[in-house]
Amino acid sequence: MDTMRDRFAPVVSRLLDEDPRVAVVLAEISGDGFAEAARRHPDRVINVGIREQLLVGAGAGLALTGMRPVVHTFASFLVERPFEQVKLDLGHQDVGAVLVSASASFDWPAGGYTHMAPGDVALLDTLDGWTVHVPGHPDEAETLLRHAVGAGEGKDDKAYVRLSVQSNGRAGTVDGQRFLTVHEGRRGVVVAVGPMLDAVLAATEGLDVTVLYETTVRPFDSAALHRATESKGTDVVLVEPYLAGTSTPAANDALGDVPHRVLGLGVGRRELRRYGQVEEHMAAHGLDAASLRERIDGFLGARLGV
Repeated sequence: MDTMRDRFAPVVSRLLDEDPRVAVVLAEISGDGFAEAARRHPDRVINVGIREQLLVGAGAGLALTGMRPVVHTFASFLVERPFEQVKLDLGHQDVGAVLVSASASFDWPAGGYTHMAPGDVALLDTLDGWTVHVPGHPDEAETLLRHAVGAGEGKDDKAYVRLSVQSNGRAGTVDGQRFLTVHEGRRGVVVAVGPMLDAVLAATEGLDVTVLYETTVRPFDSAALHRATESKGTDVVLVEPYLAGTSTPAANDALGDVPHRVLGLGVGRRELRRYGQVEEHMAAHGLDAASLRERIDGFLGARLGV
């Protein structure tokens, strides 16, 4: 199966053909994938080199002229390194762009800590007005990329699409807005974000819980979570492929009118200095199916006294 990043250049190249407002700004990463598109649209495929602050600034400049820029590089160089430009050039100037990342949390362990960004979504949470998509399958990535860019729709909002090498086995029918209900139960609610769904389903097999699937994490679908807890109790477990607890405040706000408990599972804050493989990072952060089963069952069982 191809990866989400494999879909990125072909999908956005087609969007360049479909809408003269769409432009792509690169910082060397994925440049080869846009070689043909650059020949067709030399004025709308821009490679600024390894200059990430300029990357975001150029995207904002294009947005100020009415273009719809798609800005791409690794997450650590797209959100963390040029955060001042994300905050000021896009946010303060109130212009939109689509930031598309690759190799977030620990997708390329051999790249070392400089190429890891488990705090990217939490960092964007400090800013106002961002839509954040976290697809869990290449098909979903294609759908959410098209939704974010909005070719032909005149979109000018700020969106972040987080691509990953991790993937679920099957795609869901995502719409860029709502949670999907994958399984219904009575013991509690487990929210699986993007590529965490398969591990969550394996971890909750045989448990009497509701499983919600979330690929658009901002805005947070508060109504869906509130509905899911009405007849299932108000114990909620969030399983996110980035910094643990990132969406815990959003879940607390959604359930502010009822007594509830929330357990936020995700990537821990401690740096792992033996980089290993993606699967080893998953296990080290307790995000493999066996670890999730133990943590989810322990949390839900504590209330029931089992």
